[in-house]
Amino acid sequence: MFKSKTHFWTVQILLVLLIIFVSTKVSFLFEPIIMFASTLFFPVLIAGILYFIFNPVVRLLEKKLPRTLSILLIYLAFLALIGFVLSSIGPMFTKQVTDLFNNIPEIVKQIQIFIKQLSNSQWFTWMMNQDFVSVSKIERSIGDFLTNLPENITASLSSVFGVVTNLALIALTVPFILFYMLKDGHRFPNLAVKILPDQYKNEGLKIFKDLYDTLAAYIQGQLIVCLFVGIGCYIGFLIAGVKYALILGVIMTVTNIIPYVGPFLGATPAVIIAFLDSPTKALIAVIVVVVVQQIDGNLVSPLIIGKRLNTHPLTIILLLLGAGSFGGVLGMILAVPTYAVLKAFTLNIVRLVRLRQRSKKEMTKEA
Repeated sequence: MFKSKTHFWTVQILLVLLIIFVSTKVSFLFEPIIMFASTLFFPVLIAGILYFIFNPVVRLLEKKLPRTLSILLIYLAFLALIGFVLSSIGPMFTKQVTDLFNNIPEIVKQIQIFIKQLSNSQWFTWMMNQDFVSVSKIERSIGDFLTNLPENITASLSSVFGVVTNLALIALTVPFILFYMLKDGHRFPNLAVKILPDQYKNEGLKIFKDLYDTLAAYIQGQLIVCLFVGIGCYIGFLIAGVKYALILGVIMTVTNIIPYVGPFLGATPAVIIAFLDSPTKALIAVIVVVVVQQIDGNLVSPLIIGKRLNTHPLTIILLLLGAGSFGGVLGMILAVPTYAVLKAFTLNIVRLVRLRQRSKKEMTKEA
C-alpha cells in the first residue's frame, strides 16, 4: 500500500495533524471531561502523595494486623497528630497571621521611607547618573505597587470562600481515595502485567517496582527535608528575634519543595521583614537560611534522598524553567518527580525491548 517508509510516516503525521485540527473545532465536546479531570486532579494528587508516605507503615502493620485495620489505625494516628499540631501551634500561628495583616500598613510605610532614603543616597544618585535605570519609573512602579497592595490583599481575601470550598471538597474526598489506594494499591502491578506475555511479566513487575521506589524515595525524602529546613529556620529566626518566625518557617517548609529556586523564594520575605526591623537581623536571617541549607545540601538530603533520582542539576534547572512557564508554582513542584518517573519508565521499557530482541536472536540461532 505504501511505496516507502517516508510515504508511510508522511501519511501518519498528516493523520495526527488532521485529528488535532478536528479536535480544536469540537473542543466543546471535551469540556465536561476536562472539568471532571481538573476537579479530581488535586484530590488524587494529594491522595497519591499520602499513599507513598503511609504505605510503608501499612506494610509494617500488615505483618501482624489485617490491612483494613492497619489503615484505620493510621487514620486515627494521623488525626491525633493533626489535632496535637493544631492545638499546640495553631493559636500562635493564628496570632502571628493576625498581627502581620494588622501591621501591613506600617510595613508599607517603612518600605516607602527606606526607598526614599535610598533614592537620596550618593550611591543611588551615582547609579542614576549612569542611565542604568530611570528614577521616575522606579518610584512610580514601587509607588503603584505599594498603593494598590491593600486593595490587592482585599481582593484576594474576597476569594477566600472559593478556596475554602475547594479545600472542603478535597478534605472530604481525599480520605476515601487514599483508603482504597492503601487497601488495593498493592494489587495494581499484578493486574497490570496480566496483559503482557508470560516471559515479560517479571520484567513488567520490576518496572512498577522501580517507578514506586523512585516516587517513594522522592516524596518521603522531600517531606523529611522540608520539615528539617522549616523547623531549622524557625528555630534560627526565633533565636534571632525575627518577627513572625512561625509564619516564615512555614513558608520555608513549603517553598523548599521547589529544588534550587525554593530556598531563595522562601528566604526573601524573611530577609525583608528582618531588614525592616534592623539590618543586623536581616544579616542574621540570611546566615540562618544559608547554614540550614548547607546542612540540608551536604548532610540531610544526601542521607535521606541520596542520588536515587540520578538527575543532573542543569537538567533540574531547565525543567524548573520550562515547567514554571507552563504550570507556574505547581508545575515547578511536579516537574522533577514527573521527569524522574518518566525517565525510569523509559529506561525500563528500553531494557525490556532489548531483552526481547536478545531472546529473538537466541531463538533464531537455536533454530
